[in-house]
Formats: sequence, structure tokens, C-alpha cells
Amino acid sequence: MNLENYFDFLSNDDIRIKGHRIGIEDVLKYYLQGYSAEEIISELPTLNLEKIYATLTYYYQNKQYLDNYLLHLEEKREQNYQEWLTKPSPLIERLREAKANKRSEKLV
Repeated sequence: MNLENYFDFLSNDDIRIKGHRIGIEDVLKYYLQGYSAEEIISELPTLNLEKIYATLTYYYQNKQYLDNYLLHLEEKREQNYQEWLTKPSPLIERLREAKANKRSEKLV
């Protein structure tokens, strides 16, 4: 059995379970929080036990690589969040401005 057949390797930052938009990190996040395979299915009901166990087996066979992968994704998410805080999109700026205007109208 070739475990790689269970996954789509879209990029260095994107490994998905074949046939789903669910990333390998989604399954591993629950597993590393202590969820059992059956509990993971209740959180990700479009998966089945075979795909959950394939993901976990792949994780243990490639633990160093996937631990680094998860760390890289977390760092990237944090970086994106910090950028969003300092440079919000024009839509967010307009929404914030509208909210501020609504508050100031209530005060008058």
C-alpha cells in the first residue's frame, strides 16, 4: 500500500486528503489534541476511518517532516494575521469606517 496515494500534494504548503478539500493538518490538529479516529470523523464527517488511519500512519512514518510542515503552516498563519492587523483590506477599512461613523452618529 502506497500511503501517498491517499493525498494530493498541491504545494509545499498544501497537502490535502484525496477527494476532499480537507488538509492533512486538519486531521492531525484533532489527533494531536487527543481526539480518537472515531472522534475525528465526528468533526470531519466526510472522511472515513480508512482515510483517517492512512493520515495517522503517514504522520508517524514522516513525523519529522510533518511536524515541520505543521509548524510552518502555523507560522504562516500567524504572519498572515499580523499582516492583516497592520494592513487590512480596503473592505475591512470601509467597514471599520462605517462602524465608527455609526458610533459617532449615536453620540450626536
